[in-house]
Amino acid sequence: MGLSELIKSFTGSQAVSEEHLHDVMSWVESQGGIPGVIEKFRESGLSDVVASWISKGNNLPVSVNQIITVFGTPALQTLADKTGIDLQGVSSLVATLLPGIVDHCSPEGEVQTKTDLLTAGINLLKSKFLS
Repeated sequence: MGLSELIKSFTGSQAVSEEHLHDVMSWVESQGGIPGVIEKFRESGLSDVVASWISKGNNLPVSVNQIITVFGTPALQTLADKTGIDLQGVSSLVATLLPGIVDHCSPEGEVQTKTDLLTAGINLLKSKFLS
């Protein structure tokens, strides 16, 4: 199974290209990387959600509306413009990918600040389907 198929399987019916995955990872970096994302969730009153991604337990889901609240429409619109996906779709994409990305970048409950996000995303997808 190639990377494109892994991405599609991970995101359900929403087809995601390798380019879109790269765009999301770059966008997360522009939001302060994993530490910045965690802080934004905490500032938005979603500490319990982001804490579940960092801990060893199950990841709590995040809704499209919560993603919009945390990051704001202008930041998400930047990603939407880059990917060619509408605002609602790109928010859904972020909501789908972000819990796993943060979880994968925080093994043993420790956030790794020097994580290569693209590699982390690819490794996350591989671990979901090739382990």
